Amino acid sequence: MRFNSLLSFAAVLFAGASCAQSVPPSIRQTHFVEEYEYFTTDAQYEEWFALTTALRSDFDAICGDTFCEGDYSNLQSLSFDCSVERASGRIGRCVWIFAGSYEEISPASGAITVNARTWNCPTPLAPRTTMAELLAALDVSHPLQAPLPRTQTTVYDGLTDCL
Repeated sequence: MRFNSLLSFAAVLFAGASCAQSVPPSIRQTHFVEEYEYFTTDAQYEEWFALTTALRSDFDAICGDTFCEGDYSNLQSLSFDCSVERASGRIGRCVWIFAGSYEEISPASGAITVNARTWNCPTPLAPRTTMAELLAALDVSHPLQAPLPRTQTTVYDGLTDCL
């Protein structure tokens, strides 16, 4: 009885292996990594650094008149990150992460209560956008307002839906 159970188990394992082999390689080998693992040249790293610096600068320039009004008036950009399919350069998703806080001081004791929050703001990319397309489209003086590849939406549009 025990031997038959082992044979059945082995048959299930073998059947699963043959099913996995019938999956097309393009699907089987999909592997997403963060952008820094995807880049292979110094130029790509420099383009990414320039883009993230420009996005942060654009955000800081408009923050006080837009997103930084209200309770969380000290919003700070923490990072802009993308997942990239290693073989094709296709972006899985980009997200811009922000943090903000406001504090309340107790007049009687001087104690400070901190109310902190983070936001994970997805970038509204068209399906199958590649990293090369994103870098090229946002290689402008104000990338926050530049149309994303194959869309009329911008990184700013994603922020208005999030912040």
